Amino acid sequence: MHFKYLEWDERFAQKRSKSPFDTLFDLFQELLTIGGGDVTQALRWLTELDNEYNITDQFEDDFGLGDFVEELENRGYIETDSDENIMVITRKTERSLRQRSLREIFKNLKKGDGGGHKTDFTGKGRERQPETRPWTHGDDISNIDSVGTMMNMLKHSTIDQFNLQEKDLSVYDTDHYTSVATVLLIDLSHSMILYGEDRITPAKKVAMALSELILNDFAKDSLDIVAFGNEAWKVNIEDLPYLQAGPYHTNTQQALELARHLLHRRKYANKQIFMITDGKPSCIIERGKMYKNSFGLDRKIVNKVLDEAVKCRRDKIDITTFMIARDPYLQGFVRELTEANKGRVYFASLDNLGGYIFEDYIRNRKKRVR
Repeated sequence: MHFKYLEWDERFAQKRSKSPFDTLFDLFQELLTIGGGDVTQALRWLTELDNEYNITDQFEDDFGLGDFVEELENRGYIETDSDENIMVITRKTERSLRQRSLREIFKNLKKGDGGGHKTDFTGKGRERQPETRPWTHGDDISNIDSVGTMMNMLKHSTIDQFNLQEKDLSVYDTDHYTSVATVLLIDLSHSMILYGEDRITPAKKVAMALSELILNDFAKDSLDIVAFGNEAWKVNIEDLPYLQAGPYHTNTQQALELARHLLHRRKYANKQIFMITDGKPSCIIERGKMYKNSFGLDRKIVNKVLDEAVKCRRDKIDITTFMIARDPYLQGFVRELTEANKGRVYFASLDNLGGYIFEDYIRNRKKRVR
């Protein structure tokens, strides 16, 4: 008898272990995200993919797309809108999309990382520091340095009698964790889908992943989401799958202003704005009317944006910009914005956008404690 050994392929093993429904559901969720939650469009694309790549031919038990749609309904992922007479996704699917985005974008999230933001201060927390200090009333006894405490006690004890005193107690310092209020700004202007590059889908995935992360692992934090085009408006977490870029200009000034007002309502010491954009502000609202200029960087518009960035700085609100366009001209504006706010900027590709935002959110070292 002869055995042939091959290199283990984890991806192949995972693919083979998936059921026909799970395989199609993963594709369906990706198409839903791209299609703005449109079930009909997602199923049409899925049918085209099946016709081209013979996906269902690989399944046993003759599991086809008709069976898949029926199971989607039975499992509560889609339902019929009686008013419009069309298939729509349910709340269950909306959450599933957020969870999928979290797994995809934050796949390196380590168990136990969530729950707080480390600061440069020490105090009651969850992660031990190597340094110790004398015990004071209210310190957690689980952080007692047993070896250090014993050595302190032995300095005034004898072989016959151990004499433990309060001043002998030594405890480890721990990192202090603080809550943070975040507003995530998503650019929905037309430029986010120009030139055949889909920038809005990665931005939506980040928003869904970040919202799911905060809901599950950062319960004491707050997250508001603002979309902006000709104007800026607040978006509910449940509505994230349905966001689509439109025939909009880019009102960055109003987006920052709305974010600042939302953060004013949050009673947090630490406040921040995350902005995903391709960089160029192209309109503002003046006296109830829109002033727009899509050609180049209009200094009248740019100066209004910079003024808002300075207001955020005065209110101790950090702006972190995630720039997803490669144009050096636009990158220059983003650097100007960052300098006005004393914030941060990441020139992120669409592939690593989620990783950048995750790193900045989890490892933010510039938090303030009152």
